[in-house]
Amino acid sequence: MSRKLRLGIPKGSLQDATIALFERAGWRIFANGRSYFPGIDDPDIECMLIRAQEMARYVNHGALDAGLTGNDWVTESGLAVETIASLTYSKQSRQKVRWVLAVPEDSPYQRAEDLAGKIIATELVEATRRYFAGKNIPVQVDFSWGATEVKPPVLADAIVEVTETGSSLRANRLRIIETVLESETQLIANCAAWADPWKKEKISNIAMMLKGAIDAQGQVGLMMNVRSVDLAAVLAVLPALNSPTISTLSDSEWAAVNTIIDERTVRDVIPRLKAAHATGIVEYPLNKIVL
Repeated sequence: MSRKLRLGIPKGSLQDATIALFERAGWRIFANGRSYFPGIDDPDIECMLIRAQEMARYVNHGALDAGLTGNDWVTESGLAVETIASLTYSKQSRQKVRWVLAVPEDSPYQRAEDLAGKIIATELVEATRRYFAGKNIPVQVDFSWGATEVKPPVLADAIVEVTETGSSLRANRLRIIETVLESETQLIANCAAWADPWKKEKISNIAMMLKGAIDAQGQVGLMMNVRSVDLAAVLAVLPALNSPTISTLSDSEWAAVNTIIDERTVRDVIPRLKAAHATGIVEYPLNKIVL
C-alpha cells in the first residue's frame, strides 16, 4: 500500500487563494463545496479542509502531517509544530495581514494604555492577552464569535481584529490605534512527520514549489537579441532579478539575452530596450521561480 501525506487546506477565507496557489505550483485540488476531503491529482497526498484557526491543533496531534495556516493561529494555539515555509499570500493580496487594536472613531482612546480596565473583544484571545500583559495594561479580553466590528462601544470598548486594507474597520467607524500582530500564511508540519524521511522530502518539495509559485507572481521573462556593440547599453536598461543570461549566437556579432523583471515595469522597459537597439523582444509569463 502506498504511503500518504495528510495535508490540511485552510477552509474559509484562505481556501480559494490556497487552491489557486497549489494550481500554479503544479497541483490541482478539486473541492466541491460539500465534502471536507477534496481530491488532488497527486496519489501521495490526501487533503482535508480544516479551518485555519484549528490547523495547528490537528497538525500537532498528528491527525494531519502538514497544513497551511497563519502564524497568528499557530501563536494563538501555543502548540509545538514545525514551521517549514512562510508563504506571504492572503485572501486579497500578497501582503501580510495585521491584527490591530481598534476603537470607535469618536472615542477618547489614543493609545493601548488608555484602555486600562476596559473590555477588549477579539477572536485572538491568548495573543491579545499576551500583548496587553507585555505592556502591563490590565484589561478584560472577551472571546468574540464573529461580527467583532459591531461590538464597540456597547459590548466592548475596543477590539483586536484582523485586516488587510482597513476598509471594513473604516466602514464600521472604527479607528486603528496600534498593530498587535502581523501574520502571514505558513506551511507547518507535525514534528514526527518532519522526522520521517519520506514525509519530510514530500513536504519540502511542496514548500519549494509553493514558494516558487509565489515568487513568480508579478514577474515576467524577457528575451531578446542584441548586437555585441549594443550589449552594454541594453544591460544598463534591465532591472534584473539576477544577472541576465547572455548566450552567444551562431553569428558571433550577436547575443541572446534572457532575464526576469517585474511585470509592472515592462511597459517602460521594452521601449527603452528598443531604443538601445535590442531586437526580437519576447515577453513570456512565469509559473514558478525556484531560487
